[in-house]
Amino acid sequence: MKRLLRASATACAGLALCFGTAQAADGPTLTRVRDTGVIVIGYRPASLPFSYLDAQLRPTGYTVELCDRVVAAVREKLQLPDLEVRRVEVASATRMPLVINGTLDMECGITTHTAERARSQAFSLTIFVAESRLLTRTARRVQRLSDLRGQLVASTIGTTSIQHLAKVNDEQALGIRILGGLDDPEGFQLLRSGRAAAFLMDDVLLRALLAQQGPGADDYRISDTAMTVEPYAIGLRKGDPQFKALVDEVLAGLYHSGEIHAIYRRWFESPLPSQGLNLKLPMSAAFRRVIANPTDSPDPERYR
Repeated sequence: MKRLLRASATACAGLALCFGTAQAADGPTLTRVRDTGVIVIGYRPASLPFSYLDAQLRPTGYTVELCDRVVAAVREKLQLPDLEVRRVEVASATRMPLVINGTLDMECGITTHTAERARSQAFSLTIFVAESRLLTRTARRVQRLSDLRGQLVASTIGTTSIQHLAKVNDEQALGIRILGGLDDPEGFQLLRSGRAAAFLMDDVLLRALLAQQGPGADDYRISDTAMTVEPYAIGLRKGDPQFKALVDEVLAGLYHSGEIHAIYRRWFESPLPSQGLNLKLPMSAAFRRVIANPTDSPDPERYR
């Protein structure tokens, strides 16, 4: 009997060790997802074509589709066919805090990977490369922030664009008065209403905003000069290399197979589902280089 008890205890200890090893191998995110049967995804409600609500108020878009591919891989890896996907609406100001505090497993919107941000959260491979530019009325010929000395300029709070605007304004003593919109449509409205002389934001987002204006888009001009380079990535919890490896493996697979080109065409060169808008935006040379040689670098020079 004593021998049986000792054998049973040894077996239980072995099982516990094996279970602990499996948890360590999966990392905290996958372990929590397995234990709860839920994966939590952050989305933006009005950031065409990356993340927005369709006619049935369901999150959709380019980044959402990429995240859905990751969810499929998680289902397969953990053998959880009934895995629940919980979607949480985020804004520019809330997206990163919700990743950092563990509320979100993935932030699937429009977030630039920077070295500063990487100190508090992790990022996937780069999924898009944008450049920030100035949007002004067509009658104005504005190319640089220095052309707006002493004027009101809008951007969106919690973005790299408004950070760049504040930095250049301070360094060059431009005397620009900065207005912040809670989201990109609100920032654009500051320009439309005449409160701001210009709106600084990423070029792809400016094109999406203008596409929604119909004939009124001709009233605006996007600057030829780019202010910054913006490598977008999926936001992830810091300190979980196992989950990042899984996300990156999914993205790299789409890049290497060439499937990313069909996905890109669906969201940037075709009418958007439930919107009918077509950005007609060819893939940039910078993103083509990322597809050929995937990277998660936050260094803007890596994309020039």
